[in-house]
Amino acid sequence: MPRPPTGGAGHGTAGAGDQLVSIGTVLTQLREEFPEVTISKIRFLEAEGLVEPQRTASGYRKFSSADVERLAQILRMQRDHYLPLKVIREHLDALARGERVRLPAPASGTQRELTAGSPFEPDQDAPTAARVGRSELLAAAGVGEDELAEWESYGLITPVADGAYDAEAVTVAKLVADLGRFGLEPRHLRTVKAAAEREAGLVEQVVAPLRRHRNPQTRAHAEATMKELAALSVRLHAALVQTALGVRLH
Repeated sequence: MPRPPTGGAGHGTAGAGDQLVSIGTVLTQLREEFPEVTISKIRFLEAEGLVEPQRTASGYRKFSSADVERLAQILRMQRDHYLPLKVIREHLDALARGERVRLPAPASGTQRELTAGSPFEPDQDAPTAARVGRSELLAAAGVGEDELAEWESYGLITPVADGAYDAEAVTVAKLVADLGRFGLEPRHLRTVKAAAEREAGLVEQVVAPLRRHRNPQTRAHAEATMKELAALSVRLHAALVQTALGVRLH
């Protein structure tokens, strides 16, 4: 399969003479560059609204060449730049508006070919992950030193090596603070943390073979796969909690 152009637009629609293909054909085309892609992965991206294939009267998916190009762009941004789907969606929307998009430098040794003037220009100065200091974390969560120290003692918040905190720590801090307003204390959240660690262990088991793969692109793809599995795990957890509450309240 020829490498799709790196310039992009919004969701693909079939133009005159554009032959629509099945999801199986799409899988075969994409696997030339992305050997680990699966039909489940394509369906997941569709469920997230990142690609919208047409449907036959019988409900079968039919993809245009623009859909395949869009999928390749998404997979490439995940593999080469470790971008979350939310950011990828924003980039694609910007491209659809005719704007230029700057990507962070590739997080792995995998280099992507870029033509002069391409809208996908890696930003060599872009940070790979946002970090904040302790005072910024306290301000974001709206709490004091004592509360943060207690959260750290229960392992709910953990600074990185340089004493700063990553973006996920900020999210956790805000959520713990919000739960605290309902009377839930850090000791009550130990079971939640334990469940999260078990889920993380399951994700690591799935990703481990990718990290050991001889193909460097496959190893680089492990990070994106881990993030996708984590997102699915979070969605499943939320659905199960809502289901359990629904059963108990009725």
